[in-house]
Amino acid sequence: MSRGDVYLSEKESRRVYVMERLMEGVVTVKEASCVLGLSERQIKRLKAGVKERGIAALAHGNRGRKPKHATSKEVKEAIVGFAVGKYHGASYQHMSELMKEHDGIFVSAKTVGRILKEASIPNKHTHKTPRRRRTRNRMSMEGMLVQCDASPHDWLEGRCSKLCLHGAIDDATGKIFGLYFRPNEDLLGYLHVLKQMVEDYGVPRSIYSDGHSIFFSPKGDKLSIEEELKGERVKLTQFGEVLNQLGITHIKARSPQAKGRIERLWETLQSRLIVELRIANICTMEDANDFLCDFKKRFNSRFAVRAEDKEQAFRANPGLESLHKIICIRSHRKASNGSTISYGGSTYQLLDSKGHVVPLKPKSPVCVTRHLDGSLGALYSGDYFKLKAISSDSNKKAIQEENLENKAKPRGKYKPSMDHPWRRSINSTTKDHKNKKRYPLEGELGGIHAPY
Repeated sequence: MSRGDVYLSEKESRRVYVMERLMEGVVTVKEASCVLGLSERQIKRLKAGVKERGIAALAHGNRGRKPKHATSKEVKEAIVGFAVGKYHGASYQHMSELMKEHDGIFVSAKTVGRILKEASIPNKHTHKTPRRRRTRNRMSMEGMLVQCDASPHDWLEGRCSKLCLHGAIDDATGKIFGLYFRPNEDLLGYLHVLKQMVEDYGVPRSIYSDGHSIFFSPKGDKLSIEEELKGERVKLTQFGEVLNQLGITHIKARSPQAKGRIERLWETLQSRLIVELRIANICTMEDANDFLCDFKKRFNSRFAVRAEDKEQAFRANPGLESLHKIICIRSHRKASNGSTISYGGSTYQLLDSKGHVVPLKPKSPVCVTRHLDGSLGALYSGDYFKLKAISSDSNKKAIQEENLENKAKPRGKYKPSMDHPWRRSINSTTKDHKNKKRYPLEGELGGIHAPY
């Protein structure tokens, strides 16, 4: 040990007093070992060291030496640079994983935290004391209960307008079943998530969501007891109708804490996903949705747990063709006199499998289906048909023809037939008038008075 001041810890300072008493012969080796909690052999070794080197022998031998496994200065500087640079906002654990994957730096999360604390770089991912609530055990089987929600956030950190991430997570395993970005929380985002889940895993038994009007009608709580006793029911929403056709039970959560698993997922994704989108230089919503496919697989392999029961509760996928017709947005229209319907400012005709135009009964109901790929279809009398848009000229001509058919023809001047009673009375009157004897007027007699 180099010459100079020797700094001892509190524990080592106690040894100094006992060793001085031992050197003076006041206490024995056995008594010193009992006081310091060391073996007699260690006491003898310390006594020999004090005789040879003085009190410095009581200090730890590695004091002042740099450990062989210590993190190098270059690595520390790189970690600090990453924390304020491309990995800004990542947690200690996530940053450790990213450096291992992209930069070849193998350090633990605790080491990252210690280095950043020494550099006075704060970490926003601190654990708060949770509020005491009654916990609910996970479901025993995968696919038994799926939690569904959306999170509006600045996911691309200003590189694009704010987006809303729709997602679904399994209650039993914590596995992400679907993720999809949309400009706002809407029906289309949830339908994309549902389609991902059914195609990749199957049809779940139940879905757990909040009371958003996308899921439940706002009139659901306004029915009186008398209306409920009469059997009246509020119409299902578009999403509720899709779940009903797939045979999925829809459960309404009364608080955010009730679906805490997906709420916790948003907190994790707002840390991890944002950083990975930044590393991949994602700047558009379309590229972000493409990125989510690989991200889901990596996330599930890292965080998903095993369900208590090895069997799965999913039902079989109904098939791509049936799924295409079920998971869609429906709008109801009525057919015109020209076997056409109007949708989205355009006029359409229904085509059968052979490409022939389907005749429609005037004012008959037609359900227009807008699918997730943007295509259109129609349901009429229980059958599915394709739609064909009519050009503006054809549309105008069809409208004119329809107006001509509907427009009342102007009524001309009525002329009764010759044998009509009116004609007979007029003819007879005229004939009688012609045969009636005419008497001359007084001026025509020339002073001759007619006999009385």
